Amino acid sequence: MEYCYNLHILWGFSMIIDFHAHIYPEKIAEKAAKAIGLFYDAPIAYNGTSLKLIESGSKIGVDKYVVHSAATTEAQVESINNFIIKECSAHSEFIGFGTMHPNYTDFEKELVRIKKEGLKGIKLHPDFQKFQVDCPEMDPIYEKLAELKMPVLFHVGDCRFDFSGPKRILNVYNKHPSLIIIAAHFGGYTEWQESLDNLVGKDIYFDTSSTLWKLPLEKANQMIKAHGYEKFFFGSDYPMWDHEDELSRFNQLDLTAEEREAVLYKNALKLFERIK
Repeated sequence: MEYCYNLHILWGFSMIIDFHAHIYPEKIAEKAAKAIGLFYDAPIAYNGTSLKLIESGSKIGVDKYVVHSAATTEAQVESINNFIIKECSAHSEFIGFGTMHPNYTDFEKELVRIKKEGLKGIKLHPDFQKFQVDCPEMDPIYEKLAELKMPVLFHVGDCRFDFSGPKRILNVYNKHPSLIIIAAHFGGYTEWQESLDNLVGKDIYFDTSSTLWKLPLEKANQMIKAHGYEKFFFGSDYPMWDHEDELSRFNQLDLTAEEREAVLYKNALKLFERIK
Protein backbone atom coordinates (compact mmCIF):
# COMPACT_ATOMS: atom_id res chain seq x y z
CA MET A 1 0.00 0.00 0.00
CA GLU A 2 2.91 2.37 0.75
CA TYR A 3 4.20 1.80 -2.80
CA CYS A 4 0.82 2.75 -4.29
CA TYR A 5 0.57 5.74 -1.99
CA ASN A 6 3.95 7.04 -3.18
CA LEU A 7 2.91 6.60 -6.81
CA HIS A 8 -0.29 8.54 -6.15
CA ILE A 9 1.81 11.42 -4.85
CA LEU A 10 4.06 11.17 -7.93
CA TRP A 11 1.16 11.23 -10.37
CA GLY A 12 -0.90 13.67 -8.30
CA PHE A 13 -3.95 11.42 -7.74
CA SER A 14 -5.52 9.99 -4.58
CA MET A 15 -6.67 6.72 -6.14
CA ILE A 16 -7.01 4.99 -9.52
CA ILE A 17 -9.64 2.46 -10.63
CA ASP A 18 -9.10 0.74 -13.97
CA PHE A 19 -12.68 0.10 -15.11
CA HIS A 20 -11.88 -1.98 -18.20
CA ALA A 21 -9.49 -4.94 -18.01
CA HIS A 22 -9.75 -8.35 -19.68
CA ILE A 23 -8.21 -11.37 -17.96
CA TYR A 24 -7.88 -15.00 -19.07
CA PRO A 25 -6.78 -18.30 -17.49
CA GLU A 26 -3.03 -18.76 -17.75
CA LYS A 27 -3.23 -21.76 -20.08
CA ILE A 28 -5.06 -19.77 -22.78
CA ALA A 29 -4.09 -16.18 -21.93
CA GLU A 30 -1.33 -15.71 -24.49
CA LYS A 31 -3.42 -17.24 -27.28
CA ALA A 32 -6.43 -15.11 -26.35
CA ALA A 33 -4.35 -11.92 -26.22
CA LYS A 34 -2.83 -12.64 -29.64
CA ALA A 35 -6.32 -13.23 -31.06
CA ILE A 36 -7.37 -9.78 -29.85
CA GLY A 37 -4.35 -8.25 -31.54
CA LEU A 38 -5.21 -9.96 -34.82
CA PHE A 39 -8.87 -8.93 -34.54
CA TYR A 40 -7.92 -5.26 -34.19
CA ASP A 41 -4.67 -5.36 -36.18
CA ALA A 42 -2.97 -3.72 -33.22
CA PRO A 43 -0.02 -4.52 -30.94
CA ILE A 44 -0.78 -6.20 -27.62
CA ALA A 45 1.18 -5.01 -24.60
CA TYR A 46 0.65 -8.01 -22.29
CA ASN A 47 -0.42 -11.64 -22.24
CA GLY A 48 -3.79 -11.28 -20.50
CA THR A 49 -3.00 -12.93 -17.16
CA SER A 50 -4.06 -11.50 -13.82
CA LEU A 51 -0.48 -11.16 -12.61
CA LYS A 52 0.62 -9.17 -15.66
CA LEU A 53 -2.41 -6.91 -15.20
CA ILE A 54 -1.37 -6.14 -11.63
CA GLU A 55 2.23 -5.67 -12.76
CA SER A 56 1.24 -3.15 -15.41
CA GLY A 57 -1.23 -1.30 -13.19
CA SER A 58 1.21 -1.12 -10.29
CA LYS A 59 3.42 1.18 -12.36
CA ILE A 60 0.83 3.95 -11.94
CA GLY A 61 -0.56 2.82 -8.58
CA VAL A 62 -3.88 1.33 -9.69
CA ASP A 63 -5.88 0.36 -6.59
CA LYS A 64 -8.76 -1.58 -8.18
CA TYR A 65 -9.42 -3.26 -11.51
CA VAL A 66 -12.82 -4.11 -13.01
CA VAL A 67 -12.03 -7.47 -14.63
CA HIS A 68 -14.04 -9.47 -17.13
CA SER A 69 -14.05 -11.77 -20.14
CA ALA A 70 -16.69 -12.47 -22.80
CA ALA A 71 -18.35 -15.81 -23.60
CA THR A 72 -18.35 -16.42 -27.35
CA THR A 73 -20.76 -19.35 -26.92
CA GLU A 74 -23.46 -20.11 -24.36
CA ALA A 75 -21.43 -23.13 -23.19
CA GLN A 76 -18.68 -20.80 -21.93
CA VAL A 77 -20.87 -18.63 -19.70
CA GLU A 78 -20.61 -20.54 -16.43
CA SER A 79 -16.93 -21.43 -16.75
CA ILE A 80 -15.96 -17.82 -17.46
CA ASN A 81 -18.10 -16.55 -14.60
CA ASN A 82 -16.51 -19.10 -12.29
CA PHE A 83 -13.05 -17.99 -13.44
CA ILE A 84 -13.82 -14.33 -12.71
CA ILE A 85 -15.25 -15.25 -9.29
CA LYS A 86 -12.12 -17.26 -8.49
CA GLU A 87 -9.76 -14.49 -9.58
CA CYS A 88 -11.63 -11.91 -7.51
CA SER A 89 -11.31 -14.19 -4.50
CA ALA A 90 -7.57 -14.55 -5.13
CA HIS A 91 -6.92 -10.84 -5.76
CA SER A 92 -8.51 -8.27 -3.47
CA GLU A 93 -7.72 -5.60 -6.09
CA PHE A 94 -10.27 -7.11 -8.48
CA ILE A 95 -13.92 -6.15 -8.94
CA GLY A 96 -15.60 -8.75 -11.13
CA PHE A 97 -18.01 -8.41 -14.03
CA GLY A 98 -19.41 -11.66 -15.36
CA THR A 99 -20.54 -12.59 -18.85
CA MET A 100 -23.75 -13.65 -20.57
CA HIS A 101 -24.82 -14.84 -24.02
CA PRO A 102 -28.17 -14.46 -25.84
CA ASN A 103 -28.44 -18.22 -26.31
CA TYR A 104 -27.93 -19.03 -22.61
CA THR A 105 -31.34 -20.20 -21.45
CA ASP A 106 -31.21 -20.19 -17.63
CA PHE A 107 -29.95 -16.61 -17.45
CA GLU A 108 -32.05 -15.57 -14.44
CA LYS A 109 -30.57 -18.28 -12.24
CA GLU A 110 -27.03 -17.53 -13.42
CA LEU A 111 -27.31 -13.78 -12.92
CA VAL A 112 -28.68 -14.24 -9.40
CA ARG A 113 -25.87 -16.71 -8.68
CA ILE A 114 -23.03 -14.49 -9.83
CA LYS A 115 -24.42 -11.50 -7.98
CA LYS A 116 -24.57 -13.58 -4.81
CA GLU A 117 -20.95 -14.59 -5.45
CA GLY A 118 -19.95 -10.92 -5.52
CA LEU A 119 -19.83 -9.99 -9.21
CA LYS A 120 -21.10 -6.46 -9.77
CA GLY A 121 -22.28 -6.53 -13.38
CA ILE A 122 -21.64 -8.14 -16.74
CA LYS A 123 -19.49 -7.38 -19.78
CA LEU A 124 -20.76 -7.98 -23.31
CA HIS A 125 -18.66 -7.82 -26.49
CA PRO A 126 -21.21 -8.24 -29.29
CA ASP A 127 -18.53 -8.07 -31.99
CA PHE A 128 -16.75 -11.11 -30.51
CA GLN A 129 -19.99 -12.80 -29.48
CA LYS A 130 -21.61 -12.21 -32.89
CA PHE A 131 -25.00 -10.80 -31.89
CA GLN A 132 -26.65 -7.45 -32.41
CA VAL A 133 -26.76 -5.72 -29.06
CA ASP A 134 -30.40 -4.69 -29.50
CA CYS A 135 -31.66 -8.09 -30.65
CA PRO A 136 -34.95 -9.29 -29.04
CA GLU A 137 -33.22 -12.29 -27.44
CA MET A 138 -31.37 -9.93 -25.10
CA ASP A 139 -34.45 -8.08 -23.83
CA PRO A 140 -35.29 -10.50 -21.00
CA ILE A 141 -31.63 -10.50 -19.93
CA TYR A 142 -31.52 -6.70 -19.83
CA GLU A 143 -34.75 -6.65 -17.83
CA LYS A 144 -33.30 -9.04 -15.25
CA LEU A 145 -30.08 -7.07 -15.03
CA ALA A 146 -32.03 -3.87 -14.43
CA GLU A 147 -34.05 -5.62 -11.70
CA LEU A 148 -30.83 -6.81 -10.02
CA LYS A 149 -29.18 -3.37 -10.42
CA MET A 150 -26.29 -5.00 -12.28
CA PRO A 151 -24.64 -2.63 -14.82
CA VAL A 152 -23.74 -3.78 -18.31
CA LEU A 153 -20.35 -2.80 -19.69
CA PHE A 154 -20.79 -2.96 -23.46
CA HIS A 155 -18.03 -2.98 -26.01
CA VAL A 156 -19.44 -0.34 -28.35
CA GLY A 157 -18.60 0.42 -31.94
CA ASP A 158 -16.44 -0.77 -34.80
CA CYS A 159 -16.97 0.57 -38.30
CA ARG A 160 -16.25 -2.90 -39.72
CA PHE A 161 -19.30 -4.53 -38.12
CA ASP A 162 -22.98 -3.94 -37.36
CA PHE A 163 -23.27 -5.56 -33.93
CA SER A 164 -22.57 -2.87 -31.34
CA GLY A 165 -22.78 0.56 -32.91
CA PRO A 166 -23.91 3.58 -30.87
CA LYS A 167 -27.32 3.64 -32.57
CA ARG A 168 -27.95 0.07 -31.39
CA ILE A 169 -26.90 1.02 -27.86
CA LEU A 170 -29.40 3.89 -28.06
CA ASN A 171 -32.11 1.35 -28.92
CA VAL A 172 -31.25 -0.62 -25.77
CA TYR A 173 -31.23 2.57 -23.70
CA ASN A 174 -34.64 3.65 -24.99
CA LYS A 175 -36.20 0.21 -24.49
CA HIS A 176 -34.68 -0.42 -21.03
CA PRO A 177 -34.50 2.93 -19.21
CA SER A 178 -33.71 1.31 -15.85
CA LEU A 179 -30.69 -0.58 -17.19
CA ILE A 180 -27.33 0.88 -16.11
CA ILE A 181 -25.30 1.12 -19.31
CA ILE A 182 -21.55 1.64 -19.58
CA ALA A 183 -20.62 2.25 -23.22
CA ALA A 184 -16.93 1.53 -23.62
CA HIS A 185 -14.47 3.46 -25.80
CA PHE A 186 -16.14 6.89 -25.49
CA GLY A 187 -19.38 5.25 -26.57
CA GLY A 188 -18.18 3.81 -29.87
CA TYR A 189 -14.76 2.60 -30.99
CA THR A 190 -13.98 4.23 -34.40
CA GLU A 191 -17.59 5.48 -34.47
CA TRP A 192 -17.14 8.51 -32.24
CA GLN A 193 -19.20 10.88 -34.37
CA GLU A 194 -22.12 8.45 -34.16
CA SER A 195 -21.60 8.33 -30.40
CA LEU A 196 -21.56 12.13 -30.26
CA ASP A 197 -24.77 12.29 -32.30
CA ASN A 198 -26.67 9.55 -30.45
CA LEU A 199 -25.31 8.81 -26.97
CA VAL A 200 -23.67 11.98 -25.71
CA GLY A 201 -25.93 13.68 -23.17
CA LYS A 202 -27.87 10.52 -22.36
CA ASP A 203 -27.86 8.86 -18.92
CA ILE A 204 -25.14 6.46 -20.03
CA TYR A 205 -21.61 6.05 -18.69
CA PHE A 206 -18.58 6.01 -21.00
CA ASP A 207 -15.06 4.73 -20.40
CA THR A 208 -11.80 6.01 -21.85
CA SER A 209 -10.35 2.66 -22.93
CA SER A 210 -8.88 2.05 -26.41
CA THR A 211 -9.75 5.57 -27.52
CA LEU A 212 -7.16 8.16 -26.56
CA TRP A 213 -4.48 6.61 -28.78
CA LYS A 214 -6.67 7.18 -31.86
CA LEU A 215 -9.32 9.85 -31.21
CA PRO A 216 -8.00 13.40 -31.81
CA LEU A 217 -7.51 15.23 -28.53
CA GLU A 218 -9.79 18.11 -29.56
CA LYS A 219 -12.62 15.66 -30.30
CA ALA A 220 -12.10 13.81 -27.02
CA ASN A 221 -12.29 17.08 -25.08
CA GLN A 222 -15.43 18.04 -27.00
CA MET A 223 -17.13 14.77 -26.13
CA ILE A 224 -16.21 14.96 -22.43
CA LYS A 225 -17.49 18.51 -22.20
CA ALA A 226 -20.74 17.66 -23.99
CA HIS A 227 -21.40 14.40 -22.13
CA GLY A 228 -20.14 15.44 -18.69
CA TYR A 229 -16.96 14.27 -16.98
CA GLU A 230 -19.06 12.77 -14.17
CA LYS A 231 -20.20 10.05 -16.60
CA PHE A 232 -16.71 8.83 -17.55
CA PHE A 233 -14.52 6.06 -16.12
CA PHE A 234 -10.80 5.54 -16.71
CA GLY A 235 -10.05 2.22 -18.41
CA SER A 236 -6.92 0.59 -19.82
CA ASP A 237 -8.39 -2.18 -22.02
CA TYR A 238 -5.60 -4.46 -20.74
CA PRO A 239 -3.98 -6.51 -22.26
CA MET A 240 -3.99 -4.20 -25.28
CA TRP A 241 -2.36 -1.19 -23.66
CA ASP A 242 0.21 -0.37 -21.00
CA HIS A 243 -1.11 1.54 -17.99
CA GLU A 244 1.64 4.15 -18.05
CA ASP A 245 0.87 4.93 -21.68
CA GLU A 246 -2.86 5.15 -21.03
CA LEU A 247 -2.44 7.46 -18.05
CA SER A 248 -0.06 9.64 -20.04
CA ARG A 249 -2.68 9.99 -22.78
CA PHE A 250 -5.37 10.66 -20.19
CA ASN A 251 -3.30 13.43 -18.63
CA GLN A 252 -3.31 15.29 -21.95
CA LEU A 253 -7.07 15.86 -21.68
CA ASP A 254 -8.30 19.33 -20.82
CA LEU A 255 -9.59 18.49 -17.34
CA THR A 256 -9.24 20.19 -13.98
CA ALA A 257 -7.66 18.30 -11.09
CA GLU A 258 -11.13 17.67 -9.65
CA GLU A 259 -12.43 16.36 -12.97
CA ARG A 260 -9.43 14.05 -13.38
CA GLU A 261 -9.97 12.52 -9.95
CA ALA A 262 -13.64 12.02 -10.77
CA VAL A 263 -12.83 10.07 -13.93
CA LEU A 264 -9.96 8.14 -12.34
CA TYR A 265 -11.96 6.83 -9.38
CA LYS A 266 -14.70 8.96 -7.84
CA ASN A 267 -17.27 8.29 -10.56
CA ALA A 268 -16.68 4.55 -10.19
CA LEU A 269 -17.05 4.68 -6.42
CA LYS A 270 -20.36 6.53 -6.83
CA LEU A 271 -21.60 3.85 -9.21
CA PHE A 272 -20.69 1.04 -6.84
CA GLU A 273 -22.47 2.88 -4.03
CA ARG A 274 -25.51 3.23 -6.29
CA ILE A 275 -25.74 -0.51 -7.01
CA LYS A 276 -25.22 -1.81 -3.46
